Amino acid sequence: MSFSIAGKTAVVTGAANGVGLAIARHFVARGANVIFADMDEEKLNKEIGEISDDDEGTTGYFAGDLREKLTVANLLSATIDRFDRVDILVNASRQMLAADPLRDEDDVVGKLITQNLITPLRLTQSFAKRMIKQAEGADDDAPVGSIINLSSIAAYRTHPELLAYSVSSAAVDQMTRSMAVALAPHRIRVNAIALGSVMSASLRGALGENEDYRDSIVDSTPLARIASPTELAEVAQFLAAEGSSFVTGQILTVDGGRSLVDAANVPAH
Repeated sequence: MSFSIAGKTAVVTGAANGVGLAIARHFVARGANVIFADMDEEKLNKEIGEISDDDEGTTGYFAGDLREKLTVANLLSATIDRFDRVDILVNASRQMLAADPLRDEDDVVGKLITQNLITPLRLTQSFAKRMIKQAEGADDDAPVGSIINLSSIAAYRTHPELLAYSVSSAAVDQMTRSMAVALAPHRIRVNAIALGSVMSASLRGALGENEDYRDSIVDSTPLARIASPTELAEVAQFLAAEGSSFVTGQILTVDGGRSLVDAANVPAH
């Protein structure tokens, strides 16, 4: 089995910043055709422009609000127009919002369910249908596609101010398992990566100049550091490649051991 993704076509959402950007860049470096998808068109333009001339033929970008059904359809169409097929979908676009659990005026739970669950679910449904269609007539044993969701260890840890984030992360985990079973007969694998503390855009903003917060995260992580987004990109490649062809429905925890210890008062990003 190979862990190569060279020649595969991948779509990575949330690809203008943090983990999504790291995964998209890593996939390009490993020879995949990659569509960078995000709402931030200016940032996408900047990132695509920084990729070397040698890679220009293997990259593209799509800007739009993927919470809208039509935008999901347009992303799929743009991918097929550019590369004729899609083999890998990485649902890396996600949001974390803290809120008072006793207030409902801002409907934070509804916002994060839409962003972190409904959007990747729609993308999964739409792209899986295309993967199934393009596999018609192919070898019955050949892999058809890999879908990777981003989740968080917050799914099974309790922090009242992160109620919405925890609920939406838990929902992503269950969606991953359910879609893995539904798509297994079509030879499409669905897995998730549950993040601990990774130096994403949201965590960088939360840390700011707060050294005490940074220290509390490091102290509650057995490996005593915050991961870089690049480390998550390597895990995503493993799940995308044929070398993990018997892995589906799994929530792969990448947290430096943090979920193994009691750190209930430290939010999980």
